[in-house]
Amino acid sequence: MTERLLSILSWLAVVICIVPIVAAAAAALTGDLSTWRDVLSSVLPRYTITTLILVVIVGTSTAVIGSVTAWLVTVYRFPGAKLLEVALALPLAFPAFVLAYAYTYLLDHPGPVQTLLRDLTGLGPRDYWFPNVRSIGGAAAMLSIVLYPYVYLLARASFKQQSANAFLVARTLGLTPMQAFWRVALPMARPAIAGGALLAIMETIADYGTVSFFNVPTFATGIYQSWFSLGDRPAAAQLALCLLMFALLLAGLERAQRGKARTAGQGMRFDRAERPRLRGLAGFGAMMICLIPVLLGFLIPVIMLSIMAWGSGQSLLSPRYLQFMTNSLTLASIAAVLTVAGAVVIGFYARTRPGRPARAMVVIASLGYAVPGGVIAVGLVMPAGALDNAIDAFMRARFDISTGLLITGSIWLMIMAYFVRFMAAALNAYDSGMATVPAHYDAVARSLGQGAPRMLWRVHLPVARTSVFTALLIVFVDVMKELPATMILHPFNFQTLAVQAHRLAADERLFEAAVPSLALGAFGLLPVMLLCWTLAGGGKATRMVPRPS
Repeated sequence: MTERLLSILSWLAVVICIVPIVAAAAAALTGDLSTWRDVLSSVLPRYTITTLILVVIVGTSTAVIGSVTAWLVTVYRFPGAKLLEVALALPLAFPAFVLAYAYTYLLDHPGPVQTLLRDLTGLGPRDYWFPNVRSIGGAAAMLSIVLYPYVYLLARASFKQQSANAFLVARTLGLTPMQAFWRVALPMARPAIAGGALLAIMETIADYGTVSFFNVPTFATGIYQSWFSLGDRPAAAQLALCLLMFALLLAGLERAQRGKARTAGQGMRFDRAERPRLRGLAGFGAMMICLIPVLLGFLIPVIMLSIMAWGSGQSLLSPRYLQFMTNSLTLASIAAVLTVAGAVVIGFYARTRPGRPARAMVVIASLGYAVPGGVIAVGLVMPAGALDNAIDAFMRARFDISTGLLITGSIWLMIMAYFVRFMAAALNAYDSGMATVPAHYDAVARSLGQGAPRMLWRVHLPVARTSVFTALLIVFVDVMKELPATMILHPFNFQTLAVQAHRLAADERLFEAAVPSLALGAFGLLPVMLLCWTLAGGGKATRMVPRPS
């Protein structure tokens, strides 16, 4: 493999990442004006309002939960702090729609909570009020519980890197611990908290499984309904463009507001400072503040899903579910290997050829994380369909052979969507490892006659092997949990665990949906534990969680 080939491969990966975004925008802008008018006058205001409500609630709640819990486990000692330090990241293992199934069973009218309430009070079904979990508030709660670890992981790494001296000086000037937190520690950690909240917001606007199950109209549900239920592809493309603009606007606003703010401080870091012990009521309060998110986001859903799966009469070892797991593992494995390979090539090019083209390459490749899976799917189907039709027309004209759908009906289009969607995650994980490699290593390798391919293979990859492995795990599990792109692109005879769980839940077969849901959660635990382990190593995991560029 020559240096020129590496350069070609890196630019090819970037082109793949930008094609669906350009295609979705082109399809929307060249659509019928009457469709635009119908979208603007009918569904767009409703989708915009509900999406904004979700964004505000989820962004605020994840920022509060993540930053407060991160501060407590970083700065103080209290009962269970070491265990909670890891457990607070566990909800990230579950997709939000899995929690939606568990809490619907728990809190719905025929569920255990309301049944117990009626038995204890003797009230009839219409004699009391109970909050409806299938609402925009319920969707926001599910998303917040699952996504707050984005803020927690980044904020905790930021707090560990801060200077404890600044906090101690604030205390000697008469500020209470709470005042010192608000006026000193929190402003220094704001870039990390804002980055984590933005990640949660991006996942919120991209979510399809939770909002569709709760019948909350958002851009994501509108795209899918326009595409499949109404068969209106121009409307789906136009809604995809609106969602794309909304996502990029949020990313741009956060980046502009963040400016040149940085997370680090000078002096003795918090992770090396003496941590005061909270005793009595204060210690119990800190423990409960950190325990409640773990209960709501992990323990209760696992218990509910286990009860439901046990009562479903289904087994993950049945041939049907083994096929679903095989399909999911095949997709996730291939997508993870190809995505991380693309990230390594792009990262290597950007490191060895610094400059504006390299920076532009990284930014373009990272756009996918700010683009919802439904938008990427719509953007890929249209050029793939046009290419399939062109190939079929050519083969008919020359050889009188119909090739059908070679690309559109294959799993390779799904893998391309995952490649675009999760390239930023792989890039950031790889870069976190390469950031520890001094630049003079490259000069030494070249002085010893090592070309670009040998330097990548013999220097960069051995040093960054832990980061590459982490990137593989993160992309693997993200692909396992991805629903919108999979729902739009999967072949009719090829189902995954996520699609199966969604379809069973959509038919109100929640007990059966619990079986694939538990499997998804189990597959998500390994990378979450790895993130916690890396974070415990001194804050180097700050960039292990992908950041939109």
